[in-house]
Amino acid sequence: MATSTATRRSGTKSNGSQKTGTAKSKSGSQTGSRSNARRKHAHNEGIIPLLARAVREVEASAQRGKATPANRTKFHVIALLMREERARVKSDESVSESERAETLKRLDGVAAILAKTAARDTSLITLLEPAAPITDATRQLKRKMLEQAGIELPEEEKAAPEPVRAFVPPELAERQVEPAGIDARMLANPFLAPDLAPPKQPTPVVRLANWELLGPLLKSFEQGGGGSACMELPEPPVPDRLAPAGRELMPHQARFLGSVRDGHRSFLLADEPGLGKTAQSVIAASVAGAYPLLVVVPNVVKMNWAREVQRWTPQRRVTVIHGDGQDIDAFADVFVVNYEILDRHLSWISRFGFAGMVVDEAHMIKNVQSQRSRNVLAIAESIRARTPGSAPLLIALTGTPLINDIDDFRAIWRFLGWTESDKPGPELMARLESNGWTPADSAFYPEARQSVIEMGIVRRRKVDVAADLPAKRVVDLPVELDDDLGRGIRDAEAKLARKLVERYTAVKSGKLGQKLSDEAIIRMVCAQELEESNASADGLNVFTMVRQIGQAKASLAADYASQLARSVGKVVFFAKHIDVMDRVEAQFAEAGLRTVSIRGDQTAAFRQEQIDAFNKDPEVAVAVCSLSAAGVGVNLQASSNVVLAELSWTDAEQTQAIDRVHRIGQDEPVTAWRIIAAQTIDAKIAELIDGKAGLAARALDGAAAPEEDEDPVQLRALIAVLEGALSH
Repeated sequence: MATSTATRRSGTKSNGSQKTGTAKSKSGSQTGSRSNARRKHAHNEGIIPLLARAVREVEASAQRGKATPANRTKFHVIALLMREERARVKSDESVSESERAETLKRLDGVAAILAKTAARDTSLITLLEPAAPITDATRQLKRKMLEQAGIELPEEEKAAPEPVRAFVPPELAERQVEPAGIDARMLANPFLAPDLAPPKQPTPVVRLANWELLGPLLKSFEQGGGGSACMELPEPPVPDRLAPAGRELMPHQARFLGSVRDGHRSFLLADEPGLGKTAQSVIAASVAGAYPLLVVVPNVVKMNWAREVQRWTPQRRVTVIHGDGQDIDAFADVFVVNYEILDRHLSWISRFGFAGMVVDEAHMIKNVQSQRSRNVLAIAESIRARTPGSAPLLIALTGTPLINDIDDFRAIWRFLGWTESDKPGPELMARLESNGWTPADSAFYPEARQSVIEMGIVRRRKVDVAADLPAKRVVDLPVELDDDLGRGIRDAEAKLARKLVERYTAVKSGKLGQKLSDEAIIRMVCAQELEESNASADGLNVFTMVRQIGQAKASLAADYASQLARSVGKVVFFAKHIDVMDRVEAQFAEAGLRTVSIRGDQTAAFRQEQIDAFNKDPEVAVAVCSLSAAGVGVNLQASSNVVLAELSWTDAEQTQAIDRVHRIGQDEPVTAWRIIAAQTIDAKIAELIDGKAGLAARALDGAAAPEEDEDPVQLRALIAVLEGALSH
């Protein structure tokens, strides 16, 4: 036996003993072909040369900046294979001492490069931990590298991935990420509620069996007629028990939710902007119990969705997914993600067990062949696949269901499950079959249109529900400034806060500070800062900061105004600074929207030409106006939607701007969309402006106003910054 052991370690055969050869054969079967194949690295084959090349690629990527999702996956796989190879070499008796030492030395080199790379990009450090979650992309790349190394895969590596893995296109596999906590959430509730309903028997298709039906269905809408495209909705419940305490739904909102309460689960909610589609969708999830709920939205409204969830369903937790989802709350009820990052989250989303999905601005998926559309459709398909026998809540929101032509319906209908790739789905097919017509009959088209509408199309215009709406509303739309400019603004606000704190500390520690209260010192410091800011427009002060915020919001505000223009027609866009107006006019032009401009440096005749063009020319979509120049004496009532891209310092200026639209002759309720930069001084300024509005109302009513309300908004904003800094 001693001879046999020595023979195995030396890797040579004994010519004098059959038993020795047998022992070697037995040992080889124990270590497996994977062990034999791995030893190829001594001849520049096997796993270690492959790891060496891969780790150099990851290192080079980290030197160029933050690692991409694909390189994060590669980094993780290298760490996994390195640990496995180290453990194998240490325990494998068939490996000679010299070979073991050489292998461990080379593995130490790989480990050193991994450590250096993680030090450069600290987000990679967690992937070095043995407990780091292993994603589908990681498993797939690991299998691929083992195969490239000529190593026979162990049985656990050969296991096929979950069937729902097919919902992730191969070209996106390496981009997939898995936020921390997702596996824990899924393990906490691994079972779906049993479906006790008897299976539905499909309706036999006889009359329409050989007909191509998608074209005729689209044609039925293209022909028009047949009245409003809105399904029959129940009367609103009285009293309203659907909204949370202290809030009240408008009747048209309650009617939609009544349909959800009655069991309807798929909707194309195409109400015009300003009619509360977001609130309806949020409460619909509560009524249907459709949690966890996935909400896919444009980036510009991501923060607004989180706020609306908290407002209308305060008992539910909401999490907003940014980037790779590092800060995700895996145990939330509502997950909000924007279209732009959806492709890297397909893997975990498709198997998470969502019971509902809302797609905001659903016209953005109109191109069925686009990656964005394919991502959304794949997720919807995975949700339906994981809830057999029951209907998940699926809502497509858009004030503009059709952008170019009737074909824009195709992707939305597929998302809702009403149609499949080339034919109606089972439920719609049953409706069409029961109508008794074929596309050869003229009566087919109005009946088919109504059949699709009853699948769940809900469309109300402002003018249809004008009695439910106030004559004028200001709706805040918080946006997140998550680019470099946004981060710069937050840094500037922090510097301003430190500047004010230093002044406060200097006064507090001096003789004057012993005589004054903290409140008086804060007011004195901020008043001094405001006086210096008024004297100079340069440097770090509240005025330059607000201007920078306006510049950062410009693109997001223009994007939202473009969506409004396509949804409801003409929009009046107000900005405070000329450079913001120039930027948004260029953006509107790139979007194919004609604009007019109303500024302070125009002659009276030219300005009137611009006003007339906006009010009379149907091709003009947006009026870009200066808050100060267009706030008085201008009539823009051809629109009922106003976008306030920058905040005024006074409520009066804001009101004057809105009243360019809200005036005698206006037939529709007016909605003003105020774009607010979340987590910046912008939000505090909006709050202070609203407080000034309350002061004006009290003054008109003859009531006394608190003395501090006499302070200008700029001073109150600075006081808020300093008080916030002192409280931390």
